[in-house]
Amino acid sequence: MAKLINGKQISAQLLEQVSVQVQQLKDNHGVTPGLAVVLVGEDPASQVYVRNKIHSAAEAGIRSVEHRLSADTSQAALDELIDKLNRDSEIHGILVQLPLPAHLNEDDVIAAIDPLKDVDGFHPLNSGALAAGQSGLVPCTPLGCMIMLQQTHGDLSGMTAVVIGRSNIVGKPMAALLLQANCTVTIAHSRTRDLADVCRQADIVIAAVGRAQLVTEDWIMPGATVIDVGINAIELDGRRKLVGDVDFNSVEPIAGAITPVPGGVGPMTIACLMKNTLSAARMQLSIPD
Repeated sequence: MAKLINGKQISAQLLEQVSVQVQQLKDNHGVTPGLAVVLVGEDPASQVYVRNKIHSAAEAGIRSVEHRLSADTSQAALDELIDKLNRDSEIHGILVQLPLPAHLNEDDVIAAIDPLKDVDGFHPLNSGALAAGQSGLVPCTPLGCMIMLQQTHGDLSGMTAVVIGRSNIVGKPMAALLLQANCTVTIAHSRTRDLADVCRQADIVIAAVGRAQLVTEDWIMPGATVIDVGINAIELDGRRKLVGDVDFNSVEPIAGAITPVPGGVGPMTIACLMKNTLSAARMQLSIPD
């Protein structure tokens, strides 16, 4: 039976650490980190995510400001808001909730955010810094995965890792972080030949492809650590259920450690957003960690 990697518990510990450091920033420098959250449209899932982020910000002592825009907001209007937030010295982090309505260009929006305020870690300058092994703001989901892996294993040096998925949001930055931790890394994707066999060679499997219960027990080497980034809604016995990219029930008896869905990576993503907001404030004020 695998060890359950409890994202709720680890994220609560991380939020507590961030809260203490935020209070120190207030006490020593008179600064409260500020996070601006921009939501365009009425996507139900995005509204839930934004609500959870605002709640976590309050828990960490971070001042949050919400900007809710209609679904027909123009690119020019959104760019104008981002420019205003970039110039606001009391806002240290800017998060534009994705996905955006189809008429808006997500790449342009990400590029418009000041890299020092890019708490999602998606700006090309931050992506490039990560790829080059330099300091910068790191995407929250991969950062959360790394924290869970390091708490589970300590030193990851020499371990083999397979990342299923090559997105700019999870797959590519996840691979970069694993490389920095001295893992031997394979990025797998829809064109990978014999994907199951590739995964069976790995000490660590990160599933981030967005296909419900894709990874089954015959994909996993006995004792491997499995991090499930996916969150998919399926119908089961007439009820809507959230599942990951991993078939938890079949994989859990084989794996050495595994994250659940929900309650695994999700809470860590939000906690790392708060960690990034604190880091962004420090960078802008030239205050070392």
